[in-house]
Amino acid sequence: MNLANEIIKKLDALRSVSNVTNRIMELTTDPDGSLLELAEIVRYDQALTVNLLRMCNSAYYGFPVPVDSVDHAVNLLGMNKTVELALIGSFGQCMANAQKGYGLRKGELWTSSVASALLSKSFAEKRYPNLDKFLIYTASLIKDIGKIVIDEYVGKALKKIMYLVNKKKYSFDEAETEVLGIDHAELGGLIAEKWNFNPKMVFLIRNHHLNRPNATADREASIIHIVDIVSRMMNVGIGADGLAYRVYDEMFSHLVLSETDVKELMTQFKLHLNIAEQLFHDLR
Repeated sequence: MNLANEIIKKLDALRSVSNVTNRIMELTTDPDGSLLELAEIVRYDQALTVNLLRMCNSAYYGFPVPVDSVDHAVNLLGMNKTVELALIGSFGQCMANAQKGYGLRKGELWTSSVASALLSKSFAEKRYPNLDKFLIYTASLIKDIGKIVIDEYVGKALKKIMYLVNKKKYSFDEAETEVLGIDHAELGGLIAEKWNFNPKMVFLIRNHHLNRPNATADREASIIHIVDIVSRMMNVGIGADGLAYRVYDEMFSHLVLSETDVKELMTQFKLHLNIAEQLFHDLR
C-alpha cells in the first residue's frame, strides 16, 4: 500500500457527521423552512443539542436567563445564528485538538476556521446576496478538515515538505502531494464525499486553494480563498504551512477587490476571531 492509500484508509476511522447536519444545510435553501422545523431537526441529535445549549449559555452571549431547551435557543437566536452555531457544534469537536504536524496548538484550527466561516458568510451577504451564504459558510468552516487526518504524516515528513517549499519554490499543498501523494485539500474533498455532502460543497473544499484551472473562475471558491489569505495575513491559523500558498491575481479582479477592501476584510476578520476565541474559551 502506497502512502496516499494509507492516508485515505484513515478516513474509515473518522467520526461521521450525522445526517442531521445535512438536513440543517438543506433547510437553509428551503424557502418554506421554519424555526419550528429547525428546532425539530436539532432536537433529533443529542450531542448537537448539548453543544448548542452550551454555546447559548456561554459568557459571549450572556443571555439574562439560562437557555434550557432547543426551542428557547432557536427563539432567542433566530434562524441565521442558530444554523451558524449548529454547524459549529457539528464540526467543532473534531477540529478543536492540536494539529502538531502543522504546528497548530489546541483550538487554533477551530478558532481560525470559525472566524473564516463568519467572515466568508458576511462578505457573501454584503457583496453577492444571490449566492448560497450557508454553503459558503460551511465550506469555509471545514475547508481544512483534511488536516486532522493527514497531520501525523505531515509531521513525520515536514523536513522533506519544507525543503520543497523553501528550496524548490513549491506551494505547501504541492509539496504535500509530492511527498505524501495527496494534500489536505484533496483529502478534505474525500471526507466531504464520505459524509454525503452535495457536489458543490465537495468542490469548494477540494479547491479552496484555487489550485485547479476551473476553480479560479468560481466565485464561491474565490470568496473562501481570499478569506483564507486574509487569515494568513493576520498571522492566524498559521502553522508549518504558513504563507506557502499561491495567490491568484485574477481572484482580486473576479471579486472586484481593492486594497481598501482587503484592509476592511482584515479588520472584520479580527472581530470575528475575537468571537471565535471567546466561544472556544467558554466551551473548554
